[in-house]
Amino acid sequence: MTAAILEVDDLSVSFVTESGTVSAVDHVSLDLAAGEIVGVVGESGCGKSVTAMSLAGLLPGSARVSGSVRLRGTELVGARETDLRRVRGKEIAYIFQEPMTSLNPVLTVGRQIVEVLEVHERLSRKRAKARAVELLSLVGIPSPARRVDNYPHQLSGGMRQRVMIAMAVACNPTVLVADEPTTALDVTVQAGILEVLRDLRDRLGTSILIITHDLGVIADVADRVVVMYAGRVVERAPVTDLFAHPHHHYTNGLLNASPVPGRHAGGDRLQEIPGLVPVLATQPDACTFADRCPAADDTCRGEAPRLASVGGSGHLAACWHPVTARQQEATR
Repeated sequence: MTAAILEVDDLSVSFVTESGTVSAVDHVSLDLAAGEIVGVVGESGCGKSVTAMSLAGLLPGSARVSGSVRLRGTELVGARETDLRRVRGKEIAYIFQEPMTSLNPVLTVGRQIVEVLEVHERLSRKRAKARAVELLSLVGIPSPARRVDNYPHQLSGGMRQRVMIAMAVACNPTVLVADEPTTALDVTVQAGILEVLRDLRDRLGTSILIITHDLGVIADVADRVVVMYAGRVVERAPVTDLFAHPHHHYTNGLLNASPVPGRHAGGDRLQEIPGLVPVLATQPDACTFADRCPAADDTCRGEAPRLASVGGSGHLAACWHPVTARQQEATR
């Protein structure tokens, strides 16, 4: 296997709030190889975005972070702010969910790309603007020489998202973190954005960590999948293996709650997962999915399962009673 570019090991994050401590991420471990796309999935509140933001030290001061995040062997947890500033945008870049709130409405999109190039690449204003035009062309924006002088409100949602991608890849980052990059877009525009991400991976060799609720997006672009629940990694596998043979009951529930062409026609209802993701002050020594799981027993409620190999080929699941092929068929 290709050596990992990004290694996250035993990462935990909690927040100190007025109402007490909230545990957001609990001993998460994952890795990302060069040119690989890894998808992180789970419901809202499962810790996906907090994990992503902690990679480059973007969490607020109320966050308490432990564990390790290594980029090409360099430790980032506990690094000085000056060192982290050199990493942000240059080595680890982000694409956020809603570009209209991420882009500055009073600056042209070109000026915002130019700023990244001036700070990290030390380019002159003229050279940086020429490079901005090239980047807009790279992400598929038509008439880039004209669009570079547009303000965000003059562009469609899909084009604004492409501008965000252009900003993110301006310095050829080692790792690109895409946090719900297609949520606010229609299906056709979404397909175009995903094609841009694939193309960037193929042309620039960028490693991509994509966070999404949409399992269709994961199936389309990811090489491997990390499933999170209540701050923990509950399953990790190659994408084809995970979709064909989910072993954690939470993963199986997510797949059953996703529409499948030809299966959910007419008035057929999707199967929902009962209950909600818990908000935890401390992580219990138990399976946090037990209250929503159809297979839970006293073992699940009394001891936390550890990630273990369940199907070979790097397929891991943290479940005392993994989903069998018969159970999988019965719920489809």
